[in-house]
Amino acid sequence: MSRLPAPLNKLPLPIIGSPLFIISNPKLVIEQCKAGVVGSMPALNARPAELLEAWLIEITETLAAYNHANPDNPAAPFAINQIVHKSNDRLEHDMALCVKYKVPIIITSLGAREDINAAAHSYGGVVLHDIINNKHAHKAIEKGADGLVAVAAGAGGHAGVKSPFALIQEIRQWFDGPIALSGAISTGGAVLAAQAMGADFAYIGSAFIATEEAKAADAYKQAIVDSNSDDIVYSNLFTGVHGNYLAPSIRAAGMDPDNLPESDASKMNFGGDKSKAWKDIWGCGQGIGAVTKVQSTAAYVAQLRREYMEARARVLAGPAA
Repeated sequence: MSRLPAPLNKLPLPIIGSPLFIISNPKLVIEQCKAGVVGSMPALNARPAELLEAWLIEITETLAAYNHANPDNPAAPFAINQIVHKSNDRLEHDMALCVKYKVPIIITSLGAREDINAAAHSYGGVVLHDIINNKHAHKAIEKGADGLVAVAAGAGGHAGVKSPFALIQEIRQWFDGPIALSGAISTGGAVLAAQAMGADFAYIGSAFIATEEAKAADAYKQAIVDSNSDDIVYSNLFTGVHGNYLAPSIRAAGMDPDNLPESDASKMNFGGDKSKAWKDIWGCGQGIGAVTKVQSTAAYVAQLRREYMEARARVLAGPAA
């Protein structure tokens, strides 16, 4: 395991809730943190841009009050996701607010920039950069990221094709800093497996969509409950970047999920025009077969905690090597 920098070194559970485009909101983030996992959201979820400051105030003040009332059981820190891509014309504005409110963790995606990392470091923030291969991992660390989110095959939304076993072992050959593993993780046992492979944290997204606090349509949440990995389609049609999506939402949009055309990276846009793609075409990972009901964030994290402890007990009770 890595030597973890604050604020990652004292998490009650080794879990980071992934930032869910459109879906994550202050209510979900706060409940994740209070339950003991890192809550996160994309800065771009705050629309218009001026809303982001109000959201940061809400999150920081609510968690500060919670920690004051619960000194022996403080909340986990929160994270803001920044899309570091030329189509994001809000990046400088949003990052300035993250600096102003000293956001503990910055998660960067779709590009690594030294100035963004330096801005986070200016107040003691930690930067995790998400990557889909070892080459991108090297670039992220060279540009000053503190840690990595290894997005393996099966992750929801924009995802890679690498096996988590291959991805983690290659990165661990040269990097001893913080790593979160993303890709079809939705149970406490899978969290323990991520650690056994060499990751420090599990990065969980799709299962949190099916929580009461998530800003997702009821039909979206129920589709996650009703579906499994056979219902996940990997395509680059909707944003120009390959990702995993729920087949029922593709059919509802009048398309055949088994015969989707190819797109290209030039169509990638995170300035707002593509929001309908995420509203109508539902991103989702392959781990949803374990999601059997819509429940509160607190109840789901309690389930993860219980499953994690049960998995550890099973492993420890097994035959000695």
